[in-house]
Amino acid sequence: MDVTGRLGCDLLTARRELPGGVLHETVAWVVNHVVGPMNLGTLIGGPREHVVTIAELDDTAAAELGPLLRDTARVVETLCRPEQTYVCMWSHGPDTRKHLHIAVQPVTAEVRARYGGLRSEQLQARMLADGDEPDITEVEQFCERARELFRAITNSSAETRS
Repeated sequence: MDVTGRLGCDLLTARRELPGGVLHETVAWVVNHVVGPMNLGTLIGGPREHVVTIAELDDTAAAELGPLLRDTARVVETLCRPEQTYVCMWSHGPDTRKHLHIAVQPVTAEVRARYGGLRSEQLQARMLADGDEPDITEVEQFCERARELFRAITNSSAETRS
């Protein structure tokens, strides 16, 4: 189901511009760079269908989730060399659940220092509250490298299964 006014749905249907475009797709999932006030290299995996909980995933989406998160984390780890890579689910709206998103966020020493050493949900809350978004040109450059790396990972996985 496509819901107008929901960021994930609006991005996937091109009602809103998606800087860097789609980086990786499976039957049930789409990966793109985060839109909004998170650091460069934060990728978002979202189901193609309007789903608001993990419990609602169909069998295909559920089966693809583990490999999708692994491959997305590999891209983030390779390109950003973070101290830690956070993987967390977002689906809260102001008064109701919204489209499910899974963030894969690289957290470097530089990011922690910029936000006073905060970590985990405190770091993410501060980033969201501060509203600082990465430069669009840097996002697009990052996305080109990420797209190439996803292709290499996908091709390598396919060769391994053969």
